[in-house]
Amino acid sequence: MRTGKFTKQLTGNLEYKAFIPNELPFEIKIDSDLQDLLSKANIAIGRLDGNTSLIPDVDFFIKMYITKEASLSSQIEGTMATFIDAIKANLKIQDPEIRNDVDEIINYISAMNYGLKRLSTLPLSLRLIKEIHEKLLKGVRGKNKTPGEFRRTQNWIGGRTIQTASFVPPPHHEVLRLLNNLEKFMHDKSPIPVLIKVGLIHAQFEAIHPFLDGNGRVGRLLITFYLCHEGILKKPLLYLSEYIMEHRYEYYEKLNAAHGKDDIEGWLKYFLDGVAVTSEKAAKTAIKIHNLRENDLEKVSKIRSSEKGIKLLNSLYKNPILQIKDVEKITGLKNPNAITMVSKFESLGILKETTGQKRNKVYEYRNYIKLFE
Repeated sequence: MRTGKFTKQLTGNLEYKAFIPNELPFEIKIDSDLQDLLSKANIAIGRLDGNTSLIPDVDFFIKMYITKEASLSSQIEGTMATFIDAIKANLKIQDPEIRNDVDEIINYISAMNYGLKRLSTLPLSLRLIKEIHEKLLKGVRGKNKTPGEFRRTQNWIGGRTIQTASFVPPPHHEVLRLLNNLEKFMHDKSPIPVLIKVGLIHAQFEAIHPFLDGNGRVGRLLITFYLCHEGILKKPLLYLSEYIMEHRYEYYEKLNAAHGKDDIEGWLKYFLDGVAVTSEKAAKTAIKIHNLRENDLEKVSKIRSSEKGIKLLNSLYKNPILQIKDVEKITGLKNPNAITMVSKFESLGILKETTGQKRNKVYEYRNYIKLFE
């Protein structure tokens, strides 16, 4: 097979088969369907890059998308905490409803931001991948599985034992050789379309499964990092976890077929469709944010203290959940004027109180948050 081969490991009752990937690049058969999907994905990414100019502050938009990606990518791996939990935890809003495993999402956000910052001084490399992995698992589930270190033992996916596993990646002594090839491939200048290349990188990383835990999350982070590294995205705006969540069975099916049936083209078609669908959705979200802001800006401009009101509205695109103490800090208003301002925002349908409590009330910019849910 082009992608690799299954080899017997151990003997007798302990025998199992591990998949050892071939080194990249693989020969790819680009038929008309694959070419069409590649063109569609490239156009969609270009549209996404263009539409972000409409957003009030693209960095806040990115912050919300990173939070959404962190939530969904973590949920793929079994985390129960939600997008709203992550926002509240980030803002240090006390809420007994926040799930305990929200720290896994916070770590993902930290790893994403750390990696994007490091790309300005450090090439996309095995060193950076290990640093990201360490950030991802620090103090959370998987913290005892050598964060920041490539595995030195055999692992497997699915099944109670390695003999009943759905997939067994290569033995640990093959890992570094394969990762060195992956790193070389990431920087190779051969004329492979970037979106085809990043699809291969993700599939190969998941096949190698170089860590004892966190491989799926790191593999999904690599997609965004690579597209930014190659200049396809000026800003980190593309996140595939929502598409993968919606087509989760197909995600694993296509990856397994790429490894087990040599159907690398089937995987690439799935991947490119995900890029196109996700890019188009994000581009539409950018337009909706622009329209929402224009509409709410018109409402706020008609109230008394409109200057402070506009200041508060603009802040909601950074942090869409707040308390009265936050309003005081943002606007410079003191009680009861801060409460009056919030009441005006409630009457305009901009803010909504979510706790039903008399004290420590929490307000959400629901119309904005809904665009990311």
